Amino acid sequence: MLTIENDWKTVLQQEKQKEYFQELEKEIEREYEQVHVFPEREHVLAAMEGTALSDTKVVILGQDPYHNEGQAHGYSFSVRPHVSIPPSLRNIYKELEHDLNIKKPNHGCLQSWAAEGVLLLNDVLTVRAHEPHSHKGIGWEKFTDAVIRKVNEKEQPVVFILWGKHAQKKADFVDRERHLVLESSHPSPFAAHRGFFGSRPFSKANEFLNVHGESPVNWALPVNPEEA
Repeated sequence: MLTIENDWKTVLQQEKQKEYFQELEKEIEREYEQVHVFPEREHVLAAMEGTALSDTKVVILGQDPYHNEGQAHGYSFSVRPHVSIPPSLRNIYKELEHDLNIKKPNHGCLQSWAAEGVLLLNDVLTVRAHEPHSHKGIGWEKFTDAVIRKVNEKEQPVVFILWGKHAQKKADFVDRERHLVLESSHPSPFAAHRGFFGSRPFSKANEFLNVHGESPVNWALPVNPEEA
């Protein structure tokens, strides 16, 4: 279940040998055997599988996977093709259109962003069906902290997009002298009007990448994404 085949494999090997991670793996296996857990085992580390450390230009940090049937596939804020677009993602699309004049797609799959170098990382990587935050505190937070630390150590500047207080607190150690940290309220319907709308994170990220000699992210999403 917890395998990675790009440069993250070597980078995180030491982390996966730690006692807390071995206990986490055992707990997750028990959960998959006894209850309904999202995403499927093979998609738990999809964010790292989809965006190698060496390719990471932007990090978008979420909280935990969607907890309803057929939604989660291992990327923060993203859902499988042909699944209804969640409210927060609808607001992300509204800001994307306002920022870069990119029309809203008819799906919620952000996998093409991962291929563009956007690490779509959640704080917690699994969840029980219909029980939000049910895997909070079992060890994922330590692991994803380690992932963020590795990105933070990159010499090439990276953009961290942190929506909401939870993401901002988790990544508060990021080196802001080397990297760009973009903060705003969360895109959820409860918070989007308190600073998310009008924050223009997509154009700001690309401007920063251009200045530092990196190719900008193509934020436009394909009409017909591949099934994840």
